[in-house]
Amino acid sequence: MSKFTKEMVNDYAEKLLIGLTEEENKMVLDEFEVIDKHIDSINELPNISSVEPMTHCLDDFVYELREDEEEDSVPIDELLQNCDDYVGSEVRVPKVVG
Repeated sequence: MSKFTKEMVNDYAEKLLIGLTEEENKMVLDEFEVIDKHIDSINELPNISSVEPMTHCLDDFVYELREDEEEDSVPIDELLQNCDDYVGSEVRVPKVVG
């Protein structure tokens, strides 16, 4: 796996719409370096590829599926009474991104 670079972190931050300062970029790179070291140490374990993935951290985990029970839903007109602004059956919300 290739190591993370400053440019990669900046690119990801731009895609997530969170600009990073130089200090924040360095902090993220330092964290990724620690994570990479941990992953490398895990990959050095003998026979790691033969370990079966776990579905739960406890070996004796038991679950029971409940029966689906049909319930009446609240009428849409009653729900829309709690809204400040709506069109038809859709709630209108303020624009939050650019």
